Amino acid sequence: MTGTKIQAVLCDVDGVVRHWPSMAEIEAAHGLPTGVLSATAFAAERLIPAITGGTTDPQWRADVTAALARDHGISAAEGVVAAWSAVLPPVDAEVVALLRRTRERMPVALVSNATTRLEDDLRNQGIEDIADFVVNTSHLGFAKPDPRVFQAAARTVGVDPTHCLFVDDTPGHVAAARALGMPAIHFRTFTDLRDALQ
Repeated sequence: MTGTKIQAVLCDVDGVVRHWPSMAEIEAAHGLPTGVLSATAFAAERLIPAITGGTTDPQWRADVTAALARDHGISAAEGVVAAWSAVLPPVDAEVVALLRRTRERMPVALVSNATTRLEDDLRNQGIEDIADFVVNTSHLGFAKPDPRVFQAAARTVGVDPTHCLFVDDTPGHVAAARALGMPAIHFRTFTDLRDALQ
């Protein structure tokens, strides 16, 4: 990115701004094997429609409940999905503060493969002010790493893609952004983002 003038920041949400805890305790409390909730919820046939607008967040969770119920019973399935749905993942206070400061000098957009619940979550967690825009793939109809996501995000902030810094914790998404000529960093720690924005 040396020599590139950054005029906007496009930042992923989960894995950068906030971090989901393990669901092992919730699964154990409902008598389910470790990992079964994630495996069921994030199976492609359920997740892809949920993050590309093919289904709403409530319907996605209902589908997860139904799938779990087939193998583990309706009571356990309803209990674990209700407990999971009540979780709001912890936010990274350093990242939040940095994005708020960044907004003072350039536009910031959150760009997330998310369900229709994302905007409510951001408000409920008090972090809706860290970005000027939210680019939620469930409203776009396609998800990262589809290049249309990055193009749509750049249009949203009104900045050429070559001057948008894209930040994501998923290497494949970072590679897809770079393939469009977009400066991008693979987020692993706060230092990665801080150094890129200095």
